[in-house]
Amino acid sequence: MDIHYKGWKSYSSFFSAEYCQRYLKNSYQKRQIDNPEQKSYENGYAFLYYLEHGKIYYEQAEKSPLILKPILLFYGLVHLIKACILTTDPSYPETTAVLAHGVSTRKRKKQNYLFFQDEVKVQKNGLFPFMSEKLFHMKQLEGEKVIMEELLQLIPELDDLFYLLLGKRTFVQLDHVGKQLTIPDSVLDSYHMTESRLKEFLASKFDHSIEFSNQGLSFTMGSTSAKSPLKLNLENQCYVLPLHKGNLFDFPELLVHYLLLYNLSMIARYETEWWSELTKMMPNQDYPFINSFLDVTLQKGPYLIYQYLMKP
Repeated sequence: MDIHYKGWKSYSSFFSAEYCQRYLKNSYQKRQIDNPEQKSYENGYAFLYYLEHGKIYYEQAEKSPLILKPILLFYGLVHLIKACILTTDPSYPETTAVLAHGVSTRKRKKQNYLFFQDEVKVQKNGLFPFMSEKLFHMKQLEGEKVIMEELLQLIPELDDLFYLLLGKRTFVQLDHVGKQLTIPDSVLDSYHMTESRLKEFLASKFDHSIEFSNQGLSFTMGSTSAKSPLKLNLENQCYVLPLHKGNLFDFPELLVHYLLLYNLSMIARYETEWWSELTKMMPNQDYPFINSFLDVTLQKGPYLIYQYLMKP
């Protein structure tokens, strides 16, 4: 995690075919992929164009009215994800099966529909299960259903909104000195755990080892990874932990953004009446959460991709 991320400026080096080829070659060598030189040469421009197209979608989303934003942001994120996949799989896309979205949603929304209670279902084939496996080594997600409220609770920048509208906190901020992070004692109550149990629990959730100090809940941050419960609140520039240890506790944040944007983009395309009413009438809590999430993901999506691309 790079707390000094500078938006699209941080991507500058990637807008050079020469650099992209060198970057891919290193990536393929690290993963011991055959013919790294040739494959990086073949994929250099595809990689660069995925990033460039993604950037253009995000820039257009920033200028566009709310009713179009989810569609532009979803396809922007899809392009950036495809660039990430190319770093691990030089033959992507090998079959048309991986080009589908990989998730589905109920097409016709019921009466009294609430976005908060809506769900998406993971499919066997398509981009979502494919990237879950290629980028985060996650398998067997097929058939899983995820509720929108659960996903929104995993976006650190929405914590204040949850508190203001629903009276609950979704994240706790960690004290941060250099590479040393300290978890407040209040987390023990939230998780119903003793100090030693909490240390054991958290250590099992990081896919690299974390070292706790002998006293208290301080630990040293090594190279953080996308698959860990530790998140960065980009707006407040601080590290946070989720306060609820549900099924999605260490779910990669990039996948959370993908699922939310997928559903919102489907609604914006196919549920015209509900979407128009929501954006004009603002009848309930759905509107502030959706609007705030779209503002967050405009900045956070490219950050999460950059974090993945720059990981050691």
